[in-house]
Amino acid sequence: MAAARAVRTARHRARGLFDIFVAEVPWTVSSKELKEYFSQFGSVQRCQLPFDKDTGFHRRYGWIKFSTPEDVQNVFQKDTHILEGAKLTLKQQLHRRRGQRKNPSE
Repeated sequence: MAAARAVRTARHRARGLFDIFVAEVPWTVSSKELKEYFSQFGSVQRCQLPFDKDTGFHRRYGWIKFSTPEDVQNVFQKDTHILEGAKLTLKQQLHRRRGQRKNPSE
């Protein structure tokens, strides 16, 4: 339960800082390799794979920050992303200012 809460907290913190959330990253892939893969779609500013302090392995998810919105759109024009035989799951991060809600009716 605590692990799920930690993932939600990490996602919340990264929501405004990164463009794409990446899940199902193989254990064998480093942040450098992830950055190299996504560089084919545009200029990657940052790539982050959080590590588990107990195991020493990354948590199989991370975030990518691109230089331009066009680079982000280039990523989503490709249907599937496969890295070392594993299909990556991608979600575009919504950029909202602090305190801004999804719907005005909330």
